[in-house]
Amino acid sequence: MTRHDFSERDIHMALDGELPGEERMAYDAWLEANPEMKAKSARYIADRAAMRAAFAGVMDEPVPARLRQVVLGEAPVKVPAWRSRWWLSAAAAVMLALGGLGGYVAGIDGIARGEGDDQLAEQAIAAHVIYAAEKRHAVEVPASDKDHLQTWLSNRIGLKLVAPDLAAEGFDLVGGRLLPAGDQGKAAMLLYEDAKGERVSLYITAESSETSKGTYTAETGGPEAVYWLDKGYACAVVGSLPPERLSDVAKNAYGQLVAGISS
Repeated sequence: MTRHDFSERDIHMALDGELPGEERMAYDAWLEANPEMKAKSARYIADRAAMRAAFAGVMDEPVPARLRQVVLGEAPVKVPAWRSRWWLSAAAAVMLALGGLGGYVAGIDGIARGEGDDQLAEQAIAAHVIYAAEKRHAVEVPASDKDHLQTWLSNRIGLKLVAPDLAAEGFDLVGGRLLPAGDQGKAAMLLYEDAKGERVSLYITAESSETSKGTYTAETGGPEAVYWLDKGYACAVVGSLPPERLSDVAKNAYGQLVAGISS
């Protein structure tokens, strides 16, 4: 029987892809009816992206053979008796943290992409989930001060940034803000809204050495990201629009961003 008394534990299960399928609709309804829990879910998504960025390059490292042997009891532990229990506990905790975090991140990947692709998309989606829902504090600089917004963000991220005009797609610029990106980098976020209040965001950073493009949706659902990485910059367009419409918005934004960067 589908239960309706969900808790914070179920949020983690949903994010890990472990929530039973028959409970998903009831869970989504519960989340919508509980703003505080919905906000927690958004924070956890943001924390996941931050953790992924912080541990990039570490999670994929193999656990040292000596440490693995100690934890599995395959090698003697040559430490004083009073330290043995502490050492084994610490070693087990390290393995659990590395293995658990890797599983947590892998469990929410909707499609198989390269490390940089997932990280960019997840950071962009996390930012969108947090700020697109804000009414009064969604942006730091409003669209009414567009010239300052473009100059400020361009100087901050080290990339000439021209806010795309998406009026043809039915979206008007709300404003933008500065965000942290992986490895102490910086990213710009531009937020747009249509007449129905639907919002899409552009997440742009100059911290990229890869070349790729694609779409990304977390296994647990939510907004989709259409992204590309090219020539030292990366961008993701995020929204909950039908795939074809989001793709059209992304193509329009991409063309204008590239023209602005190249000019």
